Amino acid sequence: MTHTYLLEPAIWTGAGTFWREDGEPLPAECRTEVAHQSDCWLITGSLKVLGSPPVEFRNAYWIERPAKKGGCLRWTSDNATLGKQQGTFSVLERCILSVYRCTVSGYHGAEHYGRLDADHYEASGVLLLDSRRLSSWELLLTREPAPATGWSADSDRSAAPRTTTSDN
Repeated sequence: MTHTYLLEPAIWTGAGTFWREDGEPLPAECRTEVAHQSDCWLITGSLKVLGSPPVEFRNAYWIERPAKKGGCLRWTSDNATLGKQQGTFSVLERCILSVYRCTVSGYHGAEHYGRLDADHYEASGVLLLDSRRLSSWELLLTREPAPATGWSADSDRSAAPRTTTSDN
């Protein structure tokens, strides 16, 4: 199974549910852009929680280019709320797992991206502080149609990853 999320430049949008620490479910929307550059991969994105008032979380990830096939992808992120985070993406057969931590603040968590097909992933995650769950989320991600330029003319977008430049 070939993954498209993260491994191909694209824009992904999604909707689902965000749970606060007290367990209250709130509707949520997200947008993520994945870009591949010669020296690194970049992910920028936002998660908007549609509460009263709405809250938007923004993230920017810098991912080291894969050193070898099958290895973990190390990443760092600066987040205004959580601070500097470090993590890894592990690409498995049917899903992509991300585990992360912030050594200064103690925040840590995990995200799971389950592939449904080349254009759809189920994303779920949890943010923890010590042994306390602060929030969790489940979203259905949909890849936006490829732009007229920057993509292979090949109609099968689930093929091998492309290294064109294009992006949570």
